[in-house]
Amino acid sequence: MIGKVLRGVRVQGLLRYLYGPGAHGEHRDPHIVAAFGDAADLEPTVRPDGSRDFRHLEGVLAQPLALLGERNYRKPVWHCAVRAAPEDPVLADEQWAQIAAEIMQQTGLVPVGDVDAVRWIAVRHADDHVHIVATLARPDGVRPEVWNDGYRVRDACRAVEERFGLRPTVPADRTAARRPKRGENEKAVRRGQPLPSRTLLRRKVQTAAAGAGSEREFFERLQADGVLVRRRFSQRMVGELTGYAVAAPGDVNVDGQPVWYGGGKLAADLTLPKLRLRWTSADGAVRTPSVVRPLDGRHLSARTKRAVLRTAVRRAVDEARTTTEFLDQLQDCGLLLKVRYSQHVFGQVTGYAVALPTEPGDGEPAWYPGSRLADDLSLTRLQQRWTSPTTGHVPSNDHSDLTAEERQAFYDDAARAATYATAQVRRHLATNPHAAQDACWAASDALHTAAQATGNHHLRRAADTYDRAARAPYGRIPRPTPAGNALRTAARLFALTGSMQNQQNQATASVMVLVASLITLLDTIAELRQLQGRQAQADATRKAAAQVRGAGPADPADTSQPTAQAAMSSQARLAMAAFPNPWAPLSPTTVGRHAPPSASPSLRSSRQRR
Repeated sequence: MIGKVLRGVRVQGLLRYLYGPGAHGEHRDPHIVAAFGDAADLEPTVRPDGSRDFRHLEGVLAQPLALLGERNYRKPVWHCAVRAAPEDPVLADEQWAQIAAEIMQQTGLVPVGDVDAVRWIAVRHADDHVHIVATLARPDGVRPEVWNDGYRVRDACRAVEERFGLRPTVPADRTAARRPKRGENEKAVRRGQPLPSRTLLRRKVQTAAAGAGSEREFFERLQADGVLVRRRFSQRMVGELTGYAVAAPGDVNVDGQPVWYGGGKLAADLTLPKLRLRWTSADGAVRTPSVVRPLDGRHLSARTKRAVLRTAVRRAVDEARTTTEFLDQLQDCGLLLKVRYSQHVFGQVTGYAVALPTEPGDGEPAWYPGSRLADDLSLTRLQQRWTSPTTGHVPSNDHSDLTAEERQAFYDDAARAATYATAQVRRHLATNPHAAQDACWAASDALHTAAQATGNHHLRRAADTYDRAARAPYGRIPRPTPAGNALRTAARLFALTGSMQNQQNQATASVMVLVASLITLLDTIAELRQLQGRQAQADATRKAAAQVRGAGPADPADTSQPTAQAAMSSQARLAMAAFPNPWAPLSPTTVGRHAPPSASPSLRSSRQRR
C-alpha cells in the first residue's frame, strides 16, 4: 500500500475534484468513509439537479483556518492519496475507514483522544484507493506540525499491510534520490531534453565527485563538464565555504535566471559536508580544498603507478613556477617525496623522486624519479621551462599522454578492484552483512566513472539504476573499508583515462573483463541487500546487473588486422572474462602478458597474444 502526500491552498477545488467524474470518468460513487465527525452528517447533499452542495462541508473544514490568520501555512490543505496494490483484495468501506484513521493517528494530526485535532475526511471514489483531506489548523488555534509526514504515512501503510494481509512494501529508509517534480518533467519534454535538469545534474555531480581527489578538483570537473556552479560562503567566518549549488546551462526560470539545485536537493550524500568526507586524511581530519587525497597504490600494477604519478606530477608542474612551489604542490597531491641535493652547493635541489603512499608493513614504496616518468619531467628540464618566457601552459587534464598499454593497465586494475571488493562482500554475507556498506556505496562511483570513460549507454543506465542501492539508510556515510577504497581507486583510474568514445584502439578484452567483474559484484551486492531486508535496494541492484550484462565496448575494436580475440563471439569473450586476474600487484614484466597459474589455458593463451 502506497500513500502520497500533497499540499494545496483551497479545499473547495479539491472537494469538487474528488466528487467529480475524474479526468477519464474513473470516479464512481464518491462518498465519505471516515471523518473527524459523523460521516453521514458531513456527506454533501444532492440537489434536485444532481449536483452536490458542498457549502456545509467546506465551511466546517475551512473554519479553523480563520483562527490562525497570518500564522497559516502557505499551503494549508493536506491531501493524502492511499492506494492498494492491484493484486490486493477489494477492501470494504469499514476497512478503508480504519486505514484512514491509522494514517491520521500515525502522522500526529489526530492523536488518540484529542478533541481539538485537525478536521479531516476520507473520500472513496474507486475500489483500490481513498483520498484523505485535512486542513492544517486545530480548533484551539494551534498550527499542527507536519514535518516528515511522508515517512509517518509510510510507517502507517506498512502497519495496515500486516493487519489486513496486503502486499508488503519496503520501509522508507531515505535511500532514494530526490525525484524531479511534475513541472520539471514537463519542462524537459517542452525543451526536448532526454532527462530533467535535476536528474542530469545529479549524474554529473556524482561522476565529478567520484573522479575527484580534492574539493577544488571536484568543482573544476563540474565546470569542465559544462555545469554552472555557485558557491555559498559562511556569513560568520570570512572565506569559509559552507555549500554549493549547480545549474544546467539554458535551464532558467520565468525571470531568466538559472534554476539552482543545492547538493542536498539532488541526493542525501551530495551535500558539501558529506562530500568532504571523501577527501579526509587517514586520521579523519578534513583536508584543505587544494590538498588532493592520493590513490591507494597497494594494489596497482607498476605500469599504472607510473602513469598515475606522471599525471600527478604534470598537474603540479602546471600549478608551479619555481622549484619550491613545485615540491610543495607534490606534497599537496599526497605523494611521497624524496629530494636530491647538490654535493657542491649547500641547499641546492638537483633532483626528486615520487611514490604513492603505502600502509605500514607494505614494505618500501616504488620510487620514480622525474626522468623515469617522462623526459620532460626531470628537474633540469622543468627549471628550464619555468625560466623560459616562451614556454606555454600545458593542460593537466590532457589524457592523450596515456599510452594504449597504460589505459589497458588501468582497466585491468579496475577489474581486479571489483573482484577484490566482491570477495570482501561475500565474506560478510554470512557473518555481518552491514559491514560491507562502504563497498556498496563505492560501487556507485565505479559505475558512474566507468560509464563516462567508456561512453557505454548500458553502463550509464546501470549507474543510474544502482544509485538508490548504493546509499546507506537515512543518508549515513559509511566508514571507509579496504574494499570501498579499492573501488574508489578504480573510479579515479577511470576518471584519469578520459573518454574512450573517440579512440579506436580500445582494450576490448580488458573492457569485457571489467564488465564481467562488475556483473559479479552487483549480483553479490543484490544478495547482501536481500539479507539486510532492503527489498527496494536489492531490486535496484538486480536491475542494474541486468543492464550491465548488455554492456560492451563503446565502439568496435579496430578490425584492420583481425586477431583471434577479435574473431571470438561475444559469448566466448564473456566466458573468458569470467576468470579475472588475482587482486595482487604485478611486476612490470608480467603486466598484460601472462595469466596467473590458476587461470584457464584459454585465458593464458589469449593474454599472451595480447
